[in-house]
Amino acid sequence: MGGVSSSATEFRAGFACFVGRPNVGKSTLMNALVGSKVAITSTKPQTTRRAIRGIVNRPDAQLVVVDTPGLHRPRTLLGERLDSLVLSTLTEVDVIGFCLPADEAIGKGDRFIAEKLAAVKKTPVIAIVTKCDLAGRERVAEQLLAVSRLGEFAEIIPVSAAAGEQLDVLARELIARLPVSPPLYPGGELTDEPEQVLVGELIREAALEGVRDELPHSIAVVVEEMAPREGRDDLLDVYAQMFVERPSQKAIVIGPKGARLKDVGSRARAQIEALLGTHVYLDLRVKVAKDWQRDPKQLRRLGFYD
Repeated sequence: MGGVSSSATEFRAGFACFVGRPNVGKSTLMNALVGSKVAITSTKPQTTRRAIRGIVNRPDAQLVVVDTPGLHRPRTLLGERLDSLVLSTLTEVDVIGFCLPADEAIGKGDRFIAEKLAAVKKTPVIAIVTKCDLAGRERVAEQLLAVSRLGEFAEIIPVSAAAGEQLDVLARELIARLPVSPPLYPGGELTDEPEQVLVGELIREAALEGVRDELPHSIAVVVEEMAPREGRDDLLDVYAQMFVERPSQKAIVIGPKGARLKDVGSRARAQIEALLGTHVYLDLRVKVAKDWQRDPKQLRRLGFYD
């Protein structure tokens, strides 16, 4: 403990990332830490497509959180691209948060990730037991013990993003492992993602709500144009295309007489207005891009680069 008091006055800044199998609460946790909705969250697995950065600004530190897609055994070209994005991210951060939910038994996917993390020698790993509000105290204690057997971790911290429990402890432990450095992002920004990317993600989140089939893997959104309406500074025009893989999926997204698409548009618009603080006109179209997840050319066009 000797070095803590001397470093307490020094400003720290650096990068952390969360990894975990799909749908273990990584995006929700990042949003709770940052205090603003910057990564999309959904009850559907595999919704996060990009390493979205959220920035936690504190008087003594700046923690830049990179939210990665869920690490999983890839089945498609998109899956391979997502996994290589995760693994390259792990080598570029100062600390890794390995997320495992309290309310689910440790499975093959968690062990697969633990093996990958064991190979990342130089970066400290904090195991984060998420969703503790969904499990009783006894179950949380069992999970903490099970996690400790998975590998060597710098810390194991139980949290609940939904209830706001232990977030300060987690932030403190993450920040303690950052280098002494001036702020990396000035001006109190919450994210360094271009606004168009965030807007596209909000549209995608609205489209995923309530859909019960294969759609999560099959929707991509491209914001073609985003600009203030001529002669008005209180209205932003947003033109976006939603891409699916098959005509049957297009029919699901549009819904009977266009009702579902209208609902998606109004929910997405409300979120975009909250994010940007202005009135928004949203023009949302749906197109079929056949098997885009397996086509390198289409993946590039939709923003998933090599």
